[in-house]
Amino acid sequence: MKTNKIYAMMIVGLIALFAPSNAQAQKSGVKRTDLQKHDLSIPGKEMVQARIDFDAHTSFGKHAHPGEEIIYVLEGALEYQIEDETPVTLKAGEVLFIPAGKFHSANNHTNAKATELATYIVEKGQPIMIMKK
Repeated sequence: MKTNKIYAMMIVGLIALFAPSNAQAQKSGVKRTDLQKHDLSIPGKEMVQARIDFDAHTSFGKHAHPGEEIIYVLEGALEYQIEDETPVTLKAGEVLFIPAGKFHSANNHTNAKATELATYIVEKGQPIMIMKK
């Protein structure tokens, strides 16, 4: 009986420990939906496609990919910063190419939702994203 109480207390403690980080992730206002992933005819390469939704006034911090990223803005407007280059703001229907390994960020500075379609041509078996520390 005592052992069950101890286990129950440990579970409650673990839930409390991890709940804040999960809540923060949900509050970030950026949602990624993976759409498709396929091997390419180029050995060691794959294509990954995702829809990324940004709530108003949200950002996704500096990160890079182990390959190229092609962005198509579906809705709203997003500002992209690629390393030390001048930021560029794209509206629905506009595109952007991000070279492999370049750290970049995306920001929605508007009062409306914004959405991008991201297509990655990346090294197979590598993490899709590396966050800058």
